[in-house]
Amino acid sequence: MANQQLIDALRAADAVRFGEFELSHGGTSEYYVDKYLFETDPACLEAVAEAFAQRVGPDDKLAGVALGAVPLAAATSVAAEVPYVIARKQRKEYGTGNLIEGRLEEGEEVIVLEDIVTTGTSLVDAIEALREAGATVDRTLVVVDREEGGRENVEAADVEMEALVTASELLDAADR
Repeated sequence: MANQQLIDALRAADAVRFGEFELSHGGTSEYYVDKYLFETDPACLEAVAEAFAQRVGPDDKLAGVALGAVPLAAATSVAAEVPYVIARKQRKEYGTGNLIEGRLEEGEEVIVLEDIVTTGTSLVDAIEALREAGATVDRTLVVVDREEGGRENVEAADVEMEALVTASELLDAADR
């Protein structure tokens, strides 16, 4: 899927908004990409899942960062016919107390999926949790790279990050 098609799907889902927004890391931005709008819109979710599925192989395993990337991992898992696990941000206080939900074997290679990367902190935390659980993580796929240092932080963790769309591309498309 071409970048423009994905940008069109994000915009059709009304997921790209302009104004003044506070971001999770405490900074502010003149635009906001609402992951819950694009992840709950069937057409946009399908477009993202298909784009991710084109980038994974039949022997790959996926991991979705909780909460935002879980729908992406589930939809991509179905589209690519590969299994996935969920990487929690913190250990739950009840039940099994797992940080990783689903079946994960020691040494298994996992591609981590994420919705939006700003600083990359959540993604790096998930990578570390997966590695602590025995996974090998060399690659991540993200929907939107806000180009605010996230890629550098992920790559500092020795992981390749591929974004379907960058903030520059999204903002460029908005100017048209």
